[in-house]
Amino acid sequence: MTVRPARPDHPNQPDLIVIHEHPEWQKPLFAALERRGVSFEPFDVTRAAFDNIDPPRARLYFNQASPSAYLRGNTRAVPLAMAYMRSLELKGARVLNGSAVFGLELSKSTQATLLHGLGIDTPRSITFNDTSALKGRVHAITFPALLKPDQGGSGARIHVVESLEQVQGIFDRDPSIWQPDHLFLLQELLPHDPEQGIIRLEFLGGELLYAMRVKTHGQFNLCPSPVCNPEDGEGGGACAVPESPAPLRPVEFFPYFDAPPDAIETARRIVRAAGLDVGGIEYLETTDGRRVFYDINANSNLRPSVAAAWGFDPFERVVDYLTKQIRELEPALRV
Repeated sequence: MTVRPARPDHPNQPDLIVIHEHPEWQKPLFAALERRGVSFEPFDVTRAAFDNIDPPRARLYFNQASPSAYLRGNTRAVPLAMAYMRSLELKGARVLNGSAVFGLELSKSTQATLLHGLGIDTPRSITFNDTSALKGRVHAITFPALLKPDQGGSGARIHVVESLEQVQGIFDRDPSIWQPDHLFLLQELLPHDPEQGIIRLEFLGGELLYAMRVKTHGQFNLCPSPVCNPEDGEGGGACAVPESPAPLRPVEFFPYFDAPPDAIETARRIVRAAGLDVGGIEYLETTDGRRVFYDINANSNLRPSVAAAWGFDPFERVVDYLTKQIRELEPALRV
């Protein structure tokens, strides 16, 4: 990767710093930034350090860190990214998808509370840090149910469970499943057609970028990046969930040109309430007629083939947005 020259007014300071932990995911974005001549630097939080005294080096920061970092042996990346963004924000830096948004992405329970507070249909969830605490609350959930981690990522650690005894057995057999966040949700299981799958609406700057239908075929790893779910359906990809068996059928991604306007407007409300600069909102339609929103993604791994069907390169659109944000900031850092 060739990093474009820094700004002439501040020779050692780029316009943009991209905070990330997965270089393969970032290649399309970095390539688009290079094509457009944007002065930028990557900041890889897998092995990183920062100083409490140093002022911000860039006009703009863009957070692309992922909750699933621990699946790739990068457990320490998430707390470093969060601490770094909080430090930058205290110093007055503009951070897209900053610490508050990242905190929301790291917590499915917070997402569930936000959605419920907005009056949006979302699964009933019980958050717990010890299975014994479920006994007084399990009446609120009907089995079968979904067991999922508060800090999600690539479908890891998700189980369909038939009883509280099965939940207990999962943790008894493998106590390491609590890692890295030590929080789980027991969540209402939503009956839906896996052949129809779920809908993911991608937003950029508060407006719909594109919509796609994701046919899950019963899988939980729905990462849109071709790095994780290759276009040819072959291989497990770079964010495959280690403990998962090989899927019988690969996840499929299709452009969805007929997303209902009211569903788009609901997703737009979520984007505004969450403070998302770039991100994806997921919902599904149940077999009993509900439209249920259940996931807020701040790390938006865009699917080029789906965007191409809509008639554009998604990473060029992201660079358009980033350069607009840079222009709107002060013409030079005041340090």
